[in-house]
Amino acid sequence: MRRIYRVEEDKVVDGVCGGIAEYFDIDPVIVRIIFLLTTMFTGVGLVAYIICALAFPKKSKVVA
Repeated sequence: MRRIYRVEEDKVVDGVCGGIAEYFDIDPVIVRIIFLLTTMFTGVGLVAYIICALAFPKKSKVVA
């Protein structure tokens, strides 16, 4: 079962967009642009990002 996480490797602010992009297997830049556009035009993007940052757990680092 796949889970969504905040990531450490591909993070700019808190790793939410990188985690969403990893979950859907898309480029993180696309997710960041979507958050930016929804923030600029509706203001919902910022609220959604904050909620996701609080709700998503950090991805634990696996040491091999």
